[in-house]
Amino acid sequence: MAQKDYYKILGVEKGASSEEIKKAFRRLAHKHHPDKGGDEAKFKEANEAYQVLSDEKKRAEYDTYGQVGGDFTGGSNGGGFSGFSGQGFEGVDLNDIFGDFFGGGRQQARRGRDISIDLELSFSESIFGVARKVLVTKVSRCDVCKGTGAKPGTSTKTCKDCNGQGRIQEMKRSFFGTISQVRECSTCAGTGKIPEDKCNACKGHGVIRKEEEITIKVPAGIQNGETVRLTGAGEAIQNGPSGDLYARIHVAPHRIFKREGYNIVMSHQVKLTDAILGTESLIETIDGKITVKIPKGVSSGEVLRVREKGVPVDQKRRGDLLIKIEVKTPTKLSKKAESLIEDLRSEGL
Repeated sequence: MAQKDYYKILGVEKGASSEEIKKAFRRLAHKHHPDKGGDEAKFKEANEAYQVLSDEKKRAEYDTYGQVGGDFTGGSNGGGFSGFSGQGFEGVDLNDIFGDFFGGGRQQARRGRDISIDLELSFSESIFGVARKVLVTKVSRCDVCKGTGAKPGTSTKTCKDCNGQGRIQEMKRSFFGTISQVRECSTCAGTGKIPEDKCNACKGHGVIRKEEEITIKVPAGIQNGETVRLTGAGEAIQNGPSGDLYARIHVAPHRIFKREGYNIVMSHQVKLTDAILGTESLIETIDGKITVKIPKGVSSGEVLRVREKGVPVDQKRRGDLLIKIEVKTPTKLSKKAESLIEDLRSEGL
């Protein structure tokens, strides 16, 4: 059976962000929800696509193999949809999906915004790994008040808007009836407390936008286009964990070497006489120069293998260096050289 194109079902590109995928599903779910007279089959199909593409691990598995483990058939409750339930559709929180439309839904955990940067590496740095310090301007925790928003040495008081609960409950009407919505108190940012005297540095917000130096440890053997994730190195918020920082790797091409899996490939020119008689050549590798024996009678296109001079596989193993031989044929010969070549031809060589 042909695999479903989940990106096409949601109407997004393959490289769509998680937010774009969520918005696409919200639009389709709102359009096709059976309780609003929509197409139940299309609603289930959209839900199936969203379950996979909204999950980082499932999406990676789907992108690689065209399918994921498990059965995402989208709803097993048979006929129709009797009312609106928060978790009635195989793990997808419909309260969260329809919350933006109808004001309902439970309060989701707050966290800081993820940020991404591009990191340029040399070929050698990508092979052996590197610790790179970068300057990033982002929202960070205030160092003066340590994120509390209060002036150092002062105390906090109970927030009057939420009575110290950090949450405010509201009732709203929708197509599905009256929905209870619990939202975070915007006055105290969910802490239930507000400072008596606000921090002068962050104006009571607990966070401040500033330039921060971050060390990114790039593992050995990383490839062009891969991403390094630093948990908690993204933007900060008050009363919640920071987001993550993603560093997308760009490896500069090398003038000699190319990478093929865990092997490093290069070309090496050999004179015709050296190809016939054999020789030793001083060859540049990613580890430095080494002497390589060129066997007698080597032909153009042959590959010599130098063990353990490639890309690290783990702490103990490395791939190999593959040297592709290019026999350099002379274009101009002296009369003596021509005579010698004629003698070789007469001998059938």
